[in-house]
Formats: sequence, structure tokens, C-alpha cells
Amino acid sequence: MNRISTNINNKKKNSQKIKKKKHPILRFIRNLFILLILLIIIIGFLFYKKIEQNGGGSKGLLCTLFGQSVEDLENLESINLLVLGVSEDIETQLTDTIILCTYNPQKQEASMLSIPRDTFIGKNQNTAKGSDKINSLYSKDVQKTVNAVTKITGIDIDYYIVVKTSSLVKIVDIIGSVDFEVPINMDYDDPTQDLHIHLSQGMQKIDGEKAEQLLRFRHNNDGSSYPSSYGDNDYGRMRTQREFIQETIKQTLTLKNALQAKKILNTIFDNIETNLTLDDCIRYIPIASEFDVNSIENYQLPGESKKCNGLWFFLHDKKETQKLVSELFE
Repeated sequence: MNRISTNINNKKKNSQKIKKKKHPILRFIRNLFILLILLIIIIGFLFYKKIEQNGGGSKGLLCTLFGQSVEDLENLESINLLVLGVSEDIETQLTDTIILCTYNPQKQEASMLSIPRDTFIGKNQNTAKGSDKINSLYSKDVQKTVNAVTKITGIDIDYYIVVKTSSLVKIVDIIGSVDFEVPINMDYDDPTQDLHIHLSQGMQKIDGEKAEQLLRFRHNNDGSSYPSSYGDNDYGRMRTQREFIQETIKQTLTLKNALQAKKILNTIFDNIETNLTLDDCIRYIPIASEFDVNSIENYQLPGESKKCNGLWFFLHDKKETQKLVSELFE
């Protein structure tokens, strides 16, 4: 009996010794945990202060994440950008979409000016031919298109972005589907181009494949097009293109997407032709995150369609163009 009680006492003593040995380790872990919490609080506080110093809100957050300062944002200049959409359904690559865009980060103002693809850029209307249309210049050299738009508008263009049909599908899918109000029922088929457009009027989610259909639509199989109040054929298509771009920008400039800006931009850059750099884009992201996309001014180059030497061209009105450009870009 005494032996049993002695064994029990010994076990209790050994157990107490083990517990005593564990105490320093537990104490160390507890202190380390408290230290980590304090460190997180301090870092969070300093990060918050930095965000506030950089203007607060999404702008301050993105500015801090991208290693910028308020001074960097204040030194950002206005940019003029030419957006070109290139069709790949025929052997000669033509620009279906030509839009001159400008963004003033300090005034938070932006505008888009559509240039009709049939705009005449030749010297003599009496001897005009297909190559005198502005959409033919890209197949020679993208800079020729840039120079032609500069000559028409008088605006020095800093950058250009070329999005080909195959790339457009990928880019919209990268961003995610875009909620967009399709203006009319679209029903068109062209087997020679393997182009089939079937979209219903109304609000719907536009993925990459539907985006291609939406932006290339001009008229239906029965010849009907956009109503004249909207702008028929090419005019309607250009309006749809501008409004879709505007809505895409609006839905992309959310905090969720902005935080993934580098990833999204990297993927986009793999699918476009441009003289922009990734750093050029990133510099503008913090300040652009607070831009009201609904305030974008949308216009089309002034002028009229006319038949020249048996071909239809768009002849821009030089005086009205100068007036419009002065209002939008200067």
C-alpha cells in the first residue's frame, strides 16, 4: 500500500516538473503572439496614415500600394490616346474602329471622338480609290493612321492601342462580362467572314464573343439598322462602340479590379499592340479610380458621306472639326 502511494506521489511530482518545464515555452509563444499583434496594429496604423497622406479613399489606397505619392499624382499630365480596332476576317487588315481619346487627370475630364472608317484622306476626290480611306492605312503602318488622325484633328497623339478581333474576345473575358444595354435586336449573318451576330435588345451580360458581335454590327439581314435618332449603320455602330468602351471602363475601375490592376494589365498587354508601357498605365490608375466615367464626352467627327469616283467616303467638315476639337481637347 505504501509502495503504491509512493508511486502515485512520484508521478504527481514528475507531472508537476513537466508542467514547470513547459511554462517558459508557453510564455514565449504567448509573448510572441502579443508582439505580432502589436506589430500588425502598428503597421496597419502607419499604412492607414500613409493612405490618408495620399488623399484617402481608393485613390490613397492604390497610390500607397503602387508606391506613389500625392506629388506624383499632381504631376500627371493629360494624355491623348488613339484606340484602333482591327478586323482580321479578310486578308487585308482594316481598322473598323478609330477613336481618339483624351484624359485630363487634374480636371478629371475625358472625351472620345470617333473617326469614321471611310474618312477620306486622299488628295483628289475625283480620282478617289479604296486606299484613300483612313481604315486602309493600318495595313501599311500604324503610325500612318496616327499621323492621319493628327492631320484631321490637329491633336498631337501621345499613344496608340491596337486591339485585333481575336484579342478583343480575350480582353473582355479577362475583365469579366460587361453589363450593357443592347440598343436594338441584332440579327446578321455573313458566311464569307464567318460572322454571325444574334443579340437581343435590352440589358445583358456581354462576354468576349458577344462583344465582337456588338461592336461589329451595322445592319440586320433584312437591311434595317439603328434608328435615325440613334445613328444608323456606321454612325450607330460608332456610338455603340463608344458607349460600350465607356461602360467597360466604368465596370473595370472598381476597387476589386483596381487591386488586381497589374495582373489585368499584364494580360491585356499580351493581347494588344501599343507604344504604351505597363508603368505608363499604372501611374494613372490611382487617380483614375475616382474618375466619374459617366462624365465622358462622346462625339463623332463632323462631316457627311458622299460618293466620290463611284465609292462612298466620309468627308469631314474642317471648320466644324476645328470647333469641336477646340471644345473637347483644349
